[in-house]
Amino acid sequence: MRLRNAVLAAASAIALVLAVPFSAHAAEGEFRSKYGFGSTSGLFNPPSGRCIDIPEATAEQPAFAPENITRSTATVYKDFDCNGESYVLDPGKKASDRLKLRSVVFS
Repeated sequence: MRLRNAVLAAASAIALVLAVPFSAHAAEGEFRSKYGFGSTSGLFNPPSGRCIDIPEATAEQPAFAPENITRSTATVYKDFDCNGESYVLDPGKKASDRLKLRSVVFS
């Protein structure tokens, strides 16, 4: 009787672990940047390891003054598709208005 209860408990625990969905790895927090005449936009809990083009950035006007309020390192790129010059922005850091960007990837 005890063996059957132990097996049932173990099988239930395994089923519970497998039933819980696995979440995708994300950079917890917010990544902000400015665009246009100083309007601010943000990415909330952005995915890690994937290049993200800044939605408000255009070919004519890049985003600027990025602020990394996530727990991950952000590498910002001057061009779309994570091309061109890059700059590493550690968690909790902010760059000046002179830093222009069009895409970002989180570690």
